[in-house]
Amino acid sequence: MGAVVARRCLEWMLGLYFLSHIPITLFLDLQALLPRELFAVELVNLLKWYSKKFKDPLMQNPPVWFKSFLFCELVFQLPFFPIAAYAFFKGCCKWIRTPAIIYSVHTITTLLPILFTFLFEDFSKASDFKGQRPETLNERLTLVCIYIPYLLIPLMLLLFMLRNPFYKYEEKRKKK
Repeated sequence: MGAVVARRCLEWMLGLYFLSHIPITLFLDLQALLPRELFAVELVNLLKWYSKKFKDPLMQNPPVWFKSFLFCELVFQLPFFPIAAYAFFKGCCKWIRTPAIIYSVHTITTLLPILFTFLFEDFSKASDFKGQRPETLNERLTLVCIYIPYLLIPLMLLLFMLRNPFYKYEEKRKKK
């Protein structure tokens, strides 16, 4: 009984994660990819405030490699978010296992270069990064703290899909 309650709590948390990711992607992340004219002035101002306050060089003037990640978020991840939210809120949807594993591995793969950029890039010498950039270790760690949930939650999702007995794939054997 305790395992079922723990599984359902984690499924609800994952459902909330995917549900919350929809407006974040639509209204903030995609501003770095799509023309700003498509977004309400308030949303553009919110992103400008965030970028300036936290000195996020990826959102101020995104390099091409970061835009490629945002393109994948638009094309592959955004359509998956409502499907995943539905599956985890409903529960008992074993069919979500493979798409969730693909999503989590893809997201982890994209977050690693982002986090390494924040931690190790010499922004003073990097020509790709214009505008404000993190200069102190504290500013770099603040950016890492903002982005790290998008690494840790997919990592937790991956482990949950691989290790939870409820989601483990059981091959059906044909009777002879």
